[in-house]
Amino acid sequence: MVNQRPTMRDVATAAEVSLMTVSRVVNGESGVLPETAARVERAIRRLGYQRNDMARQLRRKGQLSETIGLLVDDLANPFFAALTRAVEDAARLHDCVVLIGSSNDSLAREREVVSAFCARRVDGLILVPVAGSHRFLKEQQALGVKVVCVDRPADNLEADTVLVDNRRGAFQAVRHLIDQGHRRIGYLGDRDDIWAVRERYAGFADAFADAFAADGLAPDARLVRHGLRSRADAARAAEDLMSLPAPPTALFASNDLVTMGTVDALYGSEARRGTVALVGFDEFALADKLTPPVTVVAQDPTTIGATAAQLLFGRIAGDTSPAREVVLLTRLVIRGSGEIAPIAT
Repeated sequence: MVNQRPTMRDVATAAEVSLMTVSRVVNGESGVLPETAARVERAIRRLGYQRNDMARQLRRKGQLSETIGLLVDDLANPFFAALTRAVEDAARLHDCVVLIGSSNDSLAREREVVSAFCARRVDGLILVPVAGSHRFLKEQQALGVKVVCVDRPADNLEADTVLVDNRRGAFQAVRHLIDQGHRRIGYLGDRDDIWAVRERYAGFADAFADAFAADGLAPDARLVRHGLRSRADAARAAEDLMSLPAPPTALFASNDLVTMGTVDALYGSEARRGTVALVGFDEFALADKLTPPVTVVAQDPTTIGATAAQLLFGRIAGDTSPAREVVLLTRLVIRGSGEIAPIAT
């Protein structure tokens, strides 16, 4: 037999008081004698009673639930883990609880988790949107749920959005490799239907277009790999590129997991270590401790998360200004791997 959670009525019976008296004690209201309140509190401890805040909020229609939802692609990804921590820190300052989920870049999973969050009457959502229409969120917005998108804009939805200049960051990375003398530069990327990844590939192409104007340089489609969803995928793709008859002399990786997989392929081989240039998009743990240290395009997930939270809590507090887009800058962190010159043949 499953034990049921004790109710407020159970507490009232145990303390020999009215239900109203228990309610006043639980909610910290005045009008209860100290000795009566103490008796109620002893009954609460003895029974293990816990207040049902969800039911309480449902009764208080129109009041805030002091809960927000955060949905990212993959919590195991260090970038999203840091972003999540920043949102949690901001929410704590607002005495707010954060419900957290991963979409794994599945639109069906995203809708499922968002639905679960909204069923719990969250005051707002911070969302890393999956590719596809987000028209379904308009209904929740109409019901008062505030929405802020991070890392990517949402299709068919008007909402505050916090982005970084992905295209410019990738351009600077690849232009840096070209300036080191590289002409055969490989691209290793996540799914190209992800907005941020698509922008980074556009930046990769922009760098070649910029160089083409000067010396006719163009990218080689045989050195491009899309759809790398894991570190292992990236390692295999890097191995494949390096096994070509005319392998690249430099590689650009589109995110932290792809960069780490590329490091596995390059740094695990004595013949390749220090001979193939590498620049990755996103900082990652121990990047500066490797030999050679890894040059990266750094974005700040903490600032991204904190900015998104600031926008969301502003909306919850009553800000009704038009939706805005905040674009944060990246920076090229030069460490060594991106400065390896091509080997003369």
